[in-house]
Amino acid sequence: MHYYIITGASRGLGKALAEAVLRLPDTKVVGVSRHATIEHERYAHQPLDLSDMLAVQNNLHKVFPQWPDAESITLINNAAVLGEIGYLGEHQNEHFEFVFDVNVVAPAMFMNTFLSAYGGLSVPRTILNISSGAAQRAVDGWGAYSASKAALDALSCTAQKEQDLRGSGIRVRSLSPGILDTAMQEHIRTADEHSFSEAARFAGFHQEGRLAQPREVAEKIVGWLQQPAPANEKVVLRIDAL
Repeated sequence: MHYYIITGASRGLGKALAEAVLRLPDTKVVGVSRHATIEHERYAHQPLDLSDMLAVQNNLHKVFPQWPDAESITLINNAAVLGEIGYLGEHQNEHFEFVFDVNVVAPAMFMNTFLSAYGGLSVPRTILNISSGAAQRAVDGWGAYSASKAALDALSCTAQKEQDLRGSGIRVRSLSPGILDTAMQEHIRTADEHSFSEAARFAGFHQEGRLAQPREVAEKIVGWLQQPAPANEKVVLRIDAL
């Protein structure tokens, strides 16, 4: 059996990824989110609010059980929040804690527990962190989000270097999926240009039908995950490179 652990599996790309995996034979998915929106015999829901650090620490053992029949195990850290759109100096300080907890601290805990639980196995193991193009460029109004995704990229690179040095065979990647038609994009379109200078541009993506559909992107990602990693594949990737 091929096991997948997917955070943020209740909607958007996370839900599309879970559904794409479940269309494959011999797969099981553990979906981590606050609410269950998928009903399938091979889907198990683990209720968890990733902004609640105490709850994350107390429940991680439920997400990473031992699977004696595992032929492969994959963790997809997909859950993320944009947070409030606005310039530095115009936020409540709690905003940064919330965004970094969900986008960096929780994924780091999931990675750490995954590697601890499954590091000694010989089956294929993959950690895929869903990043953003905003990790690589400055986007005004998105300071916490951009910085948190850049941190996730750096964490992925460090984890892969460590696994290479240990010779574990574990694959770690951080992938920017492009601009998707999700609730996050709806939130972005509510911003004004005073808080986000690219507001009109992003609204245009929607009006012109240029947003990628989560199902199509998920199918591409899951198909890529089924293939052996090419030699010298980069850790930080963009969807158009798959």
